[in-house]
Amino acid sequence: MGRTLLLTHINVPGIQGFEVYRQTGGYRSVEKALKTMSPDDVVEEVKKSGLRGRGGAGFPTGMKWSFLAKPEGVARYLVCNADESEPGTFKDRYLMTHIPHALIEGMIVSSFALGAKTSYIYVRGEMMPQIRILEKAIAEAKNAGFLGDNILGTGYSLEIYVQPGGGAYICGEETALLESLEGKRGNPRIKPPFPAVAGLYGCPTVVNNVESIAATVPIINDGGEEYAKIGIERSTGTKLISAGGNVKRPGVYEIELGVPVEEFIYSDEYCGGIANGKKLKAVVAGGSSVPILPANLILKTASGAPRLMTYESLADGGFQTGTMMGSGGFIAFDEDQCVVRNTWNFTRFYRHESCGQCSPCREGTGWMEKILYKIEHGLGTQSDIDLLWDVQKNIEGNTICPLGDAAAWPVAAAIRHFRDEFEWHIQNPSESQTRNFGLAHYADPLVQTVD
Repeated sequence: MGRTLLLTHINVPGIQGFEVYRQTGGYRSVEKALKTMSPDDVVEEVKKSGLRGRGGAGFPTGMKWSFLAKPEGVARYLVCNADESEPGTFKDRYLMTHIPHALIEGMIVSSFALGAKTSYIYVRGEMMPQIRILEKAIAEAKNAGFLGDNILGTGYSLEIYVQPGGGAYICGEETALLESLEGKRGNPRIKPPFPAVAGLYGCPTVVNNVESIAATVPIINDGGEEYAKIGIERSTGTKLISAGGNVKRPGVYEIELGVPVEEFIYSDEYCGGIANGKKLKAVVAGGSSVPILPANLILKTASGAPRLMTYESLADGGFQTGTMMGSGGFIAFDEDQCVVRNTWNFTRFYRHESCGQCSPCREGTGWMEKILYKIEHGLGTQSDIDLLWDVQKNIEGNTICPLGDAAAWPVAAAIRHFRDEFEWHIQNPSESQTRNFGLAHYADPLVQTVD
């Protein structure tokens, strides 16, 4: 059984409330940090831990904190990115729903380390139950003296506010999130300047994911070096994985980084194998924006070594034979699923969610969606595959924010690894709606206007 740090007490009755959370050791890290450590000490422990951003980018958290500018007399902010919008990812929502105080405790410790007196939790607007849960947890923490003026008599003061998002995937990008938080349209900003220098209201700001912030609690409680002992090499600690698709036991799992992918899929401790006795066909390992890999490449690297659930092992081979850890949205596809249909579905999402600020993304996602619609519905030609490849290539790396890349990578990987399936659709147009690859065609208002 793997070690857990964030979900250890998930099944304790009443853990959502302050009293039970406190009885299980909650808020010890706040007492330790505020009473016995300096802000720099806290940053140093996070650096020692090797914690990497759990929202998708995987950038070292302590290093990100150390970049924060500290001009005299200028406010600093911590903003928690709880705008969990990546298809296939639901671990942050799970954490906020069941153990909200883990996030609040992490917010206090992290805000202290950064010298922030006001911090925000930006939650996806559709998550109204989680917004109410967090607001209740904040009120409970404040009533107990862990928020507000002069916390625990240490002289440190902090207020935390929950801000509902606008229901836009683009606001998961940190600068678009800051624009939205300021009351503006959620368009990504051109960088530099980076948020660490000029973020919220033009002040130095750190934006971290829910899981990243919650992970600071065990790091401060046990020490950064102890946390770094969990995992493998530069992939330290534990990671929350949202497992979905055609597995027997979908859900949120906390793994020690380094678990073999094969074990994660097939062991009874985690996903329990592929449902209905089917064979594994492919996996999207880190949410919809990362490259899909066929079964043989997700279980082993190109060199034949077992593929591990780590940042490095998943990325082994680059995008030719590897993928990314991403946000941990692990989607497994069985042998009956259609890669073309899945790719079309993802592309529809990215076309709809593009903010339209950059021409390659605004126009390119629309072109990809139209071409994939044609191929999926038996209307494509052989040249459409090459056109699709060309369009995605002209999007990647040519936009202000990573949404363009997120839209291009799944398309490129699907063609790279499953080109024969695209060709099958083109060569068998009359069978494309009766094939045994996936769901039958259904009327969809989003595509009725496609030429």
